[in-house]
Amino acid sequence: MRILVVEDDASVVRFLRQALTEEGHAVDTTGDGAEAGTLAHSNPYDLILLDVQLPGRDGLQVAAEVRRSGLTCPILMLTSRDSTQDVVRGLNAGADDYLTKPFALEVLLARVNALTRRQLGTATSILRFQDLEMDRLQRRVKRAGRTLDLAPREFRLLEFFLLNSERVITRTTLLERVWDMSFDPETNVVDAHISNLRKKLEEGGRTRLIQTVRGAGYALRPAEPD
Repeated sequence: MRILVVEDDASVVRFLRQALTEEGHAVDTTGDGAEAGTLAHSNPYDLILLDVQLPGRDGLQVAAEVRRSGLTCPILMLTSRDSTQDVVRGLNAGADDYLTKPFALEVLLARVNALTRRQLGTATSILRFQDLEMDRLQRRVKRAGRTLDLAPREFRLLEFFLLNSERVITRTTLLERVWDMSFDPETNVVDAHISNLRKKLEEGGRTRLIQTVRGAGYALRPAEPD
């Protein structure tokens, strides 16, 4: 998923970015409520982690504004306030869930996964291409009935290809959407991960599914006949 973290505590931001990135998510961050609204409208986020106590425009105002504008992505509100009244205010402002600080990492990731499942309830949870099948809820991938052991980033990369099958995808797009990185002509992170992913997809002599499109990028599509 692509996640927006709205938090002004630098140590919490570092913790959340590392934890979510290790799970294979792309993460944007801001500590400013006004900027959070701008980012939410400019990017297709799958989830917003939103602190209540922000300088200027607080999290309750940000959540209410996001909902008034028609955005429906899940909002997980983070706060040190845990009274019933505070929880009710957060939910009424538009949050889908509420987590009080301090929290255990396992609890945070469980809440994130729960909101993901809820969001996927109205979307396609099973993605298929030829003999390849991905269960986005169970985070399981099979090819020709054989389960593949994918790292979180490989799973996210393959998911993006499946959601955009047959389309040519540039390295720049993959860096932005899968790694949350700006274009860097010196990096080979995309090529290295695709090479590893291909090895796993092609084990047992299976045909190549991720094709290199010379001068353009990559595409999930059948190989051209010789």
